Amino acid sequence: MGQVRKAHDISAVLLKELYRHTWYHNLKIPLFYGMLIGSGYAAWNTPSVWVKWLMYGMMGYLWMSIVTFMHDCTHGVLFKARWKNWAFGIFSTLPIIVTFISFKEDHLEHHRYNGSTRDPDAFTMGKRGILDFVLFYAYIFIGGILTIIQFTFIYPFQRFPRNKLLIHVFELSLRLVLFTSLILWTSRLGVLNQFLKLWLIPAYIFSLLNGMRFLAEHYETPWDEGQLLGTRTIVSNQMNSFFWNNINYHIGHHVYPAVPWYNLQKLHRALLPEIERAGAVVDPGYFGVFLKAFWRGPESVERNSENLSRRAKTVMLTPAP
Repeated sequence: MGQVRKAHDISAVLLKELYRHTWYHNLKIPLFYGMLIGSGYAAWNTPSVWVKWLMYGMMGYLWMSIVTFMHDCTHGVLFKARWKNWAFGIFSTLPIIVTFISFKEDHLEHHRYNGSTRDPDAFTMGKRGILDFVLFYAYIFIGGILTIIQFTFIYPFQRFPRNKLLIHVFELSLRLVLFTSLILWTSRLGVLNQFLKLWLIPAYIFSLLNGMRFLAEHYETPWDEGQLLGTRTIVSNQMNSFFWNNINYHIGHHVYPAVPWYNLQKLHRALLPEIERAGAVVDPGYFGVFLKAFWRGPESVERNSENLSRRAKTVMLTPAP
């Protein structure tokens, strides 16, 4: 792996403060679940097609909120107690089918080998052949299905030892029991079609949003250069930061993954001088990065270097405010 760039400007005292867990921040969890349930109730009962689709959109957006909480569980930092992170991780991933242990193991490996040939999530980097384009755009449009296939079958059966495979199968069994029960129950009540819409339409919207977020975090960042340079921070806006639990401050998260979500903005401010000195990638919004990725397609090491070189020249020519 390439040279890992380390940040040097954060004192041990500040780091200790940033690592500290503060329980009341997690009161957002019942708030977001309440909003999710309320949106689902409104979508189920409204006669208005417009309101129904608005609620579906809100549910998809809120599922990103829940998944970013779950993401902190993979690093063991949403709660102090290890069992609470596992319990919430398993519970929160039930509706999206993907098992918590599969996501956790893949995600920790992604952090370990970020932006290198050993990174399991670096599928956007290839030789820009036909299959690279097919996979890249398939992820954008049907990323949810591909993710389920990857995390349910391919990754665990290729990588897991027996003990982790047993946990994975246990989680899958929970999902099988839950969804079979719900499908049989709603079918008996004559509302199966309504239930499937309430589940699958927001799930697809979540899949689109998650794909946009995922591409923005690492697309066209320096290859094989570690955590600081191989990650993008999206400043975005305070609404996204609030609802997506600061996951947009992604450079700080990769450099110090044990910092809880509610301290990532403070961490970003502390890291900003080092980010600017290193020339790490910071962009103002998700949509602009996503449109660029959609237009340019999959990456290659050579093309990536050229685009980063052009970006660096543009930044140097832009006068400071």
